[in-house]
Amino acid sequence: MELWRGRRLWIERRTVDLPSGPKEYVVVHPGGAVAVLPVDGDEVVLIRQYRAAVGGWVLEAPAGTLEPGEEPAACAARELIEEARVAAEELVPLGTILTTPGFSDEVIHLFLGRGITPCTAYPPDEDEQIEVERVPVGEVRAMALDGRIADAKTLCLVLRALVAPAPGP
Repeated sequence: MELWRGRRLWIERRTVDLPSGPKEYVVVHPGGAVAVLPVDGDEVVLIRQYRAAVGGWVLEAPAGTLEPGEEPAACAARELIEEARVAAEELVPLGTILTTPGFSDEVIHLFLGRGITPCTAYPPDEDEQIEVERVPVGEVRAMALDGRIADAKTLCLVLRALVAPAPGP
């Protein structure tokens, strides 16, 4: 049963038959999303964005929600330009993550951005307050370990792209 519906998000109450009997759950459906770790030589392009839900600024990778029917790579390319003011020559898929499977079905598609160049083709979203920062790769690893980066999608990107990267060309 639908409890609430907004522009991009809806919430439902769902009954599931489990071995122990029927259980009722509330499930949040935020839609799909992407996140990109743009690496430019020995620097990573990160954004510091005001997040009202936590009441402060968060250092994170550029990210955003998929439009209906939009391919994840196209969304990743668009969000990089909108938020970090850069374009990537290559977007390397790094898999997906489930953000909060205890109450949400959100899936984020992760990408590594390579071949970074400045770009201003898209205006930033009206509701976003963003500062772009270039951080040395080694410092990003240290920030992920010591808590200066606390955003989960960014931590997953750092792990997959900078700590244990897949073999590549």
